[in-house]
Amino acid sequence: MRLNRVRVSKPGHVVKEGDVLTLALHGQVKVVKVLSEAERRGPASDARLLYEDLLPQQMATSESEKVSA
Repeated sequence: MRLNRVRVSKPGHVVKEGDVLTLALHGQVKVVKVLSEAERRGPASDARLLYEDLLPQQMATSESEKVSA
């Protein structure tokens, strides 16, 4: 995982509003920007409002295909 383009190896690293996370999930790269922090743990539908996907699914799929080619 990368936090603001810097590789993070320790779990539990503090993430704050405005941070950009780059993650490898299920063979794809996901880039998200943290928009806000939750006051408490809640449902996934609420959690989706707390981040912005900077790499839309369609673009992630095409980039994945380029890498595997």
